[in-house]
Amino acid sequence: MIDFDKKTVVVLGAARQGLALAKYAAHHGAHIIITDQRSYEQLADARKSVSDLNPEWVCGGHPLALLDRADMLCVTAGADLRIPFLQEAIRRNIPIWNDAAIFLHEVKNPIIAITGSSGKTTTTTLVGRMAKAAAKPGQNVWVGGNIGFALMSFIDDIEPDDLVVLELSSFQLELVKNSPHVAAILNITPNHLDRHETMENYTAAKVNILRYQTEDDTAVLFRENDLSWAQKKLLRGGLVSFGFEEPDLSESRAVYLKGSEIIYRENGVETTIMDTSVILLRGRHNVCNVMGACAIAAAAGFGPDAMRAGVEGFTGVPHRLQWVRNYHGAAWYNDSIATAPERTMAALHSFHEPLVLLLGGRDKHLPWDELAAEIQHRAHSVVLFGEAADLIENALEKAKIQNGPKVIRCERLEDAVKAAAEECREGDVVLLSPGGTSYDAFVNFEERGDRFTEWVKALE
Repeated sequence: MIDFDKKTVVVLGAARQGLALAKYAAHHGAHIIITDQRSYEQLADARKSVSDLNPEWVCGGHPLALLDRADMLCVTAGADLRIPFLQEAIRRNIPIWNDAAIFLHEVKNPIIAITGSSGKTTTTTLVGRMAKAAAKPGQNVWVGGNIGFALMSFIDDIEPDDLVVLELSSFQLELVKNSPHVAAILNITPNHLDRHETMENYTAAKVNILRYQTEDDTAVLFRENDLSWAQKKLLRGGLVSFGFEEPDLSESRAVYLKGSEIIYRENGVETTIMDTSVILLRGRHNVCNVMGACAIAAAAGFGPDAMRAGVEGFTGVPHRLQWVRNYHGAAWYNDSIATAPERTMAALHSFHEPLVLLLGGRDKHLPWDELAAEIQHRAHSVVLFGEAADLIENALEKAKIQNGPKVIRCERLEDAVKAAAEECREGDVVLLSPGGTSYDAFVNFEERGDRFTEWVKALE
């Protein structure tokens, strides 16, 4: 257990994760100092929520003098380790923890944890549903992390026999020094390079999910993603792989597709889990998510009945190819989660109908060229909005073909919705799949998706 008693803990950031960290450390005997860039007045709601802890508040910045008093730091996953305050803490060898690092250190239950550049929320949700179907009477299933509850909010409520399923981001994994019993890397593709700077740094953060496993643990890897599959060399324990193609018999535990059936093979014995007709989610990438979830469930010891129960009736997670309404004869979809061009590519491949595509937001220093070329063949109109509009328009212009899509520029997403309503026609799909983050105009992709849904439903 981490010794918080009578320690001075500086919590960096007063958002949801930071406040949960402050409560946990305080309840375990720590004196809390919360530091945030916002003003004292702007933090009124945050101050009220932890008033019972009686923490010190340092507002408007992170003065280095705080480090003179700090026994340890607790940071939110969004905290950039490159900022001067944290760089100085690292130089002074002050321990730095985030919620994922504390959770994986403190909770002794066998934990299932999932990371990946795409698909992790859908897969985590599916595994959570499978876990609930497999749970024994009286056994609780906790699903959280990068989705749902903040990790620290329920750490003291977990009973020894409970099942825990976590989604973990690269930001959360940067600081972990313990790995879960079942660790899944769904895929690793370029993402968050504005934060991690290089693919090597980004990959290293992701790989922390399995770096500290033992021979009693199991990893789940995607055979058809090079960077996921490359981590096989690090494994100390077991492996369950998944992919569309049937692997050779050297992979003793594997999930794959045979015709329209999802198969689990263990030591040469095949078990049919389900037919893909059971899957209600659109797109080949969602078939892959289901196979990944089945591989994770197999690694956790859940049976085929629980796997099927987790998939049956599941229509998806909000903001992930979420149907909003039909308007002007077109089906409108919210895929606000697509904060990287690769995610938008996957969304495009989920539809055969003519497309009106809404693209934009803030760029993450990722390449747009491949997406721009794909758009030429899949969309008849593209509506650009937000900070990245110039960058995307330049990529579209370079990839332009004869009879390529019409490109429309708008300042705001609300204006882009109205422009799309003018462009769409009978039988179209109107798709918000931005390819960029929401931070130029919204708090997060959920708020962006909620506003999009609101504006689409208001169309008359």
